[in-house]
Amino acid sequence: MTSLYDTDLGKNAANYQPLTPLVFLERSASTFPDHPAIIHGKRRYSYAEFYARSRRLASALAASGIGKDDTVSVMLANTPAMLEAHYGVPMTGAVLHSINTRLDPPIIAFMLDHADAKLLIVDTEFAPAIKEALALTSVQPLVVNYRDLECGVEGMRIGDLDYEDFIGGGDPDYAWEMPSDEWNAISLNYTSGTTGNPKGVVYHHRGAALMCYANTIATGMGPHAVYLWTLPMFHCNGWCFPWSLPVVAGTHVCLRSVRAKPMYDAIADHKVTHLSGAPFVMSALLNATEEERRNFNHRVAFNHAAAPPPEAVLGAMAEAGFELTHLYGLTETYGPATINEWHEEWDTLAPDERLSKRARQGVRYVALEGLDVMDPETMQQVPPDGETLGEVMFRGNIVMKGYLKNKKATEDAFAGGWFHSGDLGVLHPDGYIQLKDRSKDIIISGGENISSIEVEDVLYKHPAVAAAAVVAKPDAKWGETPCAFIEKRPGAEVTEAEIIDYCKKKLARFKCPSRVVFTELPKTSTGKIQKFKLRDMAKTA
Repeated sequence: MTSLYDTDLGKNAANYQPLTPLVFLERSASTFPDHPAIIHGKRRYSYAEFYARSRRLASALAASGIGKDDTVSVMLANTPAMLEAHYGVPMTGAVLHSINTRLDPPIIAFMLDHADAKLLIVDTEFAPAIKEALALTSVQPLVVNYRDLECGVEGMRIGDLDYEDFIGGGDPDYAWEMPSDEWNAISLNYTSGTTGNPKGVVYHHRGAALMCYANTIATGMGPHAVYLWTLPMFHCNGWCFPWSLPVVAGTHVCLRSVRAKPMYDAIADHKVTHLSGAPFVMSALLNATEEERRNFNHRVAFNHAAAPPPEAVLGAMAEAGFELTHLYGLTETYGPATINEWHEEWDTLAPDERLSKRARQGVRYVALEGLDVMDPETMQQVPPDGETLGEVMFRGNIVMKGYLKNKKATEDAFAGGWFHSGDLGVLHPDGYIQLKDRSKDIIISGGENISSIEVEDVLYKHPAVAAAAVVAKPDAKWGETPCAFIEKRPGAEVTEAEIIDYCKKKLARFKCPSRVVFTELPKTSTGKIQKFKLRDMAKTA
């Protein structure tokens, strides 16, 4: 039966447009054309210039044959080119694939092949790894070199195509089109592999647009916020903040590497209002020397993820002028999907009680429709007692489209109509969730995921290793680092340094164990290694 409100009230161009974050840049460029959009060293780009350069990039890409659903891969630091790619690539209908700059060539090669990359923009600093990766790929994308001369990075070029020359031939008035469907893919991000190759997480325009509204609300961004890029833009598309800042006509302050002095200089000189990062960013700020520090008389919002820092660190950050917001999410949820919404009355709690509140991952983001802790077998909510373990699950518009070319993994992830995070947690009586363990033994170091299984696979190939297990070891700078426990083969002799050096030849350096302990591994009666015991041992290793 036809509803009264369906009669002659259909969608049309006047009352329905696909959601996309691309319109936020267009709006700020037309409303605040002269306001600073990007600061990079001594360079400044207004919103009019940012928009024009993004359109030039889109035009140049289109002239190179890039169109709908083509993959454009980029391996870039936090630079203007990376921000321009977040707009110029999807303006053509193509999909942006940002590569972790810390990855090793074989993984990069897998991603390029799996994504069927058609064009690759690479910072010349990272060209050696890309060149080695391209020697392993079946695809041979057109390579565009980005030289960050503002930071004095000459690097190595692959071919003769230069980024500035490339976009210089593009049209600053390029007539880009809205996506035909807000469900169209906008970006591709790869997870760290757990038992095999990494999975390609596909984002859509709708989710990215909604994240922009949610980010500005959750982090308290007001008009003309100033955001310091301490979070890698390759990580979940910088939690979607490259698209979020134009919502409030904010200013992007690029930072090529996270070091104390440049951070303090940026905060003081540019009146930074917001930044994001893992615990090691806090560590860099708090451990700065007197020569590196700068005084500033305004409050700075710091959005942090991963495990909450100790109460002493929280207090030191507050004393230094930073207001902390604890977020949690996954690559599959566009970055942050929960927020530890703070209640003023908690400020008067005793330190231990206050810390227990801080340790919780919180409630759902404003753009997320469902957050729960459930029994993955029955799909029933666990008792809200703060003790019963279950799996953290998400449902809503900021959950990925799915995994590229991996139907089985997508179906498993969405079983029962919820996204299964793989993280174990509890539900508190007030509805706040708290993580307790990671069912897949993922180690989060400096905000990056490390698969313990991947590291163990390398260790098992060492001739002196009979058995190995890797768990997270708490680390003041990185949050967590891999700690390896090894049983040696009878008669074998090997040192901790030799094991670490061996891993450095097989893995990206951030995945290598920071500590190696030779011991008999605790096992169950069936021979399964008891990792919970190793986690306790790692705390004092």
